[in-house]
Amino acid sequence: MSTPQWRFVAPLLPGKFSDADDGAEDTRLFVNGCLWILRSGAYWHHLPERYGQWQTVYRRFNRWCHAGVWKTVFERLVADQDNLYLEFDSAILQAHYQAANATGRRRVRRWGVPNMF
Repeated sequence: MSTPQWRFVAPLLPGKFSDADDGAEDTRLFVNGCLWILRSGAYWHHLPERYGQWQTVYRRFNRWCHAGVWKTVFERLVADQDNLYLEFDSAILQAHYQAANATGRRRVRRWGVPNMF
């Protein structure tokens, strides 16, 4: 997450911190870890160690889900006039198999965890 994106999102997050505060660094690292999981599609236990222990990150992510923090953040991002936060990459979009005039039964592919690092 870039610094301008962080400044946009930070006021919506629980806790009070500044850019120089250790809490801000920890929270930014946590948010980046959540984004890594969402972008990669990996399981939580494959979270790189630099983001912290996966169990801790998952528990915090789950608490924020139940508290509505993520909903608030995404609503604010969607309402942003610039919409620089809404990007679609063709690699993450899948068409239904009937969209390609496929016949027969669809074969399910099982993908492994990407080796990103």
